[in-house]
Amino acid sequence: MKLFPIHAGNFKLDGGAMFGVVPKSIWNPLNPADENNMCSWAMRCLLIQDGESLILIDNGMGNKQSEKFFGYYYLHGNENLDSSLAAAGFHKSEITDVILTHLHFDHCGGSVEYDERKEFFRTAFPNATYWSNEAHWNWALNPNPREKASFLKENILPIQDSGQLKFHQHGETLFPFMEMEYVSGHTESMMLPVIYYKGYKIIYMADLLPSTAHIPIPYVMAYDTRPLMTMEEKALLLEKCVRDGYILFFEHDKQNECCTLKQTEKGIRPDRIFSLSELG
Repeated sequence: MKLFPIHAGNFKLDGGAMFGVVPKSIWNPLNPADENNMCSWAMRCLLIQDGESLILIDNGMGNKQSEKFFGYYYLHGNENLDSSLAAAGFHKSEITDVILTHLHFDHCGGSVEYDERKEFFRTAFPNATYWSNEAHWNWALNPNPREKASFLKENILPIQDSGQLKFHQHGETLFPFMEMEYVSGHTESMMLPVIYYKGYKIIYMADLLPSTAHIPIPYVMAYDTRPLMTMEEKALLLEKCVRDGYILFFEHDKQNECCTLKQTEKGIRPDRIFSLSELG
């Protein structure tokens, strides 16, 4: 098995929204804001090669939205989904499975693209099975007012129409080297893949923990639909990660790719911070 971090670009979000009730005087040293109070975040996906399976977890924002839309999020950096896949030696057509942790646009926007003439939408991974779960899919198709702007039908419906969509069931084994954690504080039934790799357990944190700066329990995004649930889920999962020696893989932390955890007097905090390549 081989693992490849796939960088789908960087974008900006309001720092206050990303850190919720935590004061700017505390979070700003962790991820400094610009003059518009915007902080820079990564869209770091994960590619798993195992035998004939080539599995991509999340796929960034994509490139099919309007210039006005992208203007809200200040896309920047030289990397994108296509160039990062190519640097790893792969093409979209080779992907066999796409696991969507959830359907917010910065996690699933790359799932769908325009055709060459920009006349219609099509799936960007023509030979892949797309994996979501029924509870979250229905939640996204009937969005609440708080999340409506994050669930874009052009990112979702073409997957369903393609016939490539399948739903993961709780407790189901997709691959022998993977299990799935479910959390619902950020959004309903978000999936966190746990990958068994060279004796390690690597958990893809998605939006439960966007970055190392979000490890303290009260550091919860204002985007979360159920912040108290998020804190409960974080506490339980972090304790499990310390106990069982998990490696955390961060989707949105621009500076830090992975870390292990340790118990301190102030609570659970990062221990060793490193890149995935250091695991060999």
